[in-house]
Amino acid sequence: METICWTVDMNKDLSRSYPQITQAANLLKQNEVVAFPTETVYGLGANALSDEAVGKIYQAKGRPSDNPLIVHISSLEQLKELSKDIPLYAQKLMNVFWPGPITFVFFKKGRLSNKVTAGLETVAVRMPDHPLALELIKQSNLPLAAPSANLSGKPSPTAADHVFEDLQGKIAGIVDGGRTGVGVESTVLDCTGEVPIILRPGGITKEQIEEVVGAVEADQALINEAFTPKSPGMKYAHYSPEAPLTIIEGDTIFFQKLIDEARLNGKRVGVLTTEEQKHFYKADLIIACGSRSQLDTVAQQLYDALRKFNEQQLDCIYSESFPSEGMGQAVMNRLLKAAGHRVISQG
Repeated sequence: METICWTVDMNKDLSRSYPQITQAANLLKQNEVVAFPTETVYGLGANALSDEAVGKIYQAKGRPSDNPLIVHISSLEQLKELSKDIPLYAQKLMNVFWPGPITFVFFKKGRLSNKVTAGLETVAVRMPDHPLALELIKQSNLPLAAPSANLSGKPSPTAADHVFEDLQGKIAGIVDGGRTGVGVESTVLDCTGEVPIILRPGGITKEQIEEVVGAVEADQALINEAFTPKSPGMKYAHYSPEAPLTIIEGDTIFFQKLIDEARLNGKRVGVLTTEEQKHFYKADLIIACGSRSQLDTVAQQLYDALRKFNEQQLDCIYSESFPSEGMGQAVMNRLLKAAGHRVISQG
């Protein structure tokens, strides 16, 4: 299959009904799969009402079919067609954060493909905050099932080049709208009970949610890895670079000692650090991923950094750990998944 690439320069193209988007929308109407930018990462979109179309997502990604997908919409009318029993607290959150990087899980209704929900009685829905994503949904006149546009298990794509690297020849098209902004996927919030439960930390923090609706709970799987995650995109190993990644909890002296030991054993070592601390380390490849004082910059650059490690033949990668408050919760969630929960602590 030839993968068509459309480039949209939103600084030069004045029209919101970009002709490139019309072409991509026509492919979606034909039950093809098209990657497109959102404010979080690039999504891999297909008609959420069609078993055929959704099946092509799983096939292209190599994604297990028991892993549900998030449905992307452009209007509240579409939400009402897909879900029911929407609590008042969810309406308050939608008023504040939609369009934006937060996904709500409701009881499903309507003609959704069972492949979207993996047979569950719930559906995960979000309204992305990106003009190209919204225009694509509007022009196709379809709710779009759209996981991240990468091969299953690899770091999520924050640029069209990442999508092309993973999925060239596997999908019908890629809409290139430049780099994404948030850098990690949306927060997923279970809204099927009396109290909202965070299933996946992401672009909207726990603290921001609590400012609107008060206390929220965290899914047991976020606290204890023995529990099975309920959120789309959280059930299986994910985000991993090719070399094994380990998170180091300790000071820079302890960190460098581990690097030196590995290199004495003949290993090529990569280090994931920040601008503030990159000068403390000596290794085969050092990548500074944002600033410790601004964890949103770490989130923005995380997946790109993990992919850059694949450009050199490394035997192992060591990463700093980060505070687990605010955006740091999403960063550490993704790092722990990428590391397979391998952590070395100074003690």
